[in-house]
Amino acid sequence: MSFFNKLFGKHKEEELQMTQTLNIGIIIGSTREGRVSPQVAAWVKEVADKRGDANYTIIDIADYNLPFLGTADAPGAADWSKVVGEQDGFVFIVQEYNHSITGALKNALDYLRVEWNNKAAGIVSYGSVGGARAAEHLRGILGELLVADVRVHPALSLFTDFENGTKFTPKDVQEDSVNQMLDQVIPWSTALKTIR
Repeated sequence: MSFFNKLFGKHKEEELQMTQTLNIGIIIGSTREGRVSPQVAAWVKEVADKRGDANYTIIDIADYNLPFLGTADAPGAADWSKVVGEQDGFVFIVQEYNHSITGALKNALDYLRVEWNNKAAGIVSYGSVGGARAAEHLRGILGELLVADVRVHPALSLFTDFENGTKFTPKDVQEDSVNQMLDQVIPWSTALKTIR
């Protein structure tokens, strides 16, 4: 093997090792009873796990019982801080409520600051127009938290990707969209890890 092959081969191997150690949290952004977001998160994780390029974990904000920020003691806040702090990047599962994200997700984002900083995120949204307006609101919030959101954005329609608004049945094209999003989240998360 030539010097250059050894050099570039080793670099590629180191890059692969660094990528494989990434932790990507798939954050469920709704706590509403009867929500369909856990179905979407499970599907995203299934698609992501096939890639073998990171450790993907579903993080359900409902598990942390966060009261409205500043209104009461929050026993789950320390655990929330820990799980978010351990991630190198995120995929947010975002539902559109009144042209924006849920109050529960906004509250969960507001609970932390440095735990979000210098990480990358992708957004998978759903709603009557694919959750596009909620995703755009989330992008502004993420920018303030120093989270670099990627351009590719799977937008799921309540009319074509769900049966009766309750059973998630994504069209085949949506899996390609998730993979394209992760193709951006992974290198950005890798790069941003070097400055934390």
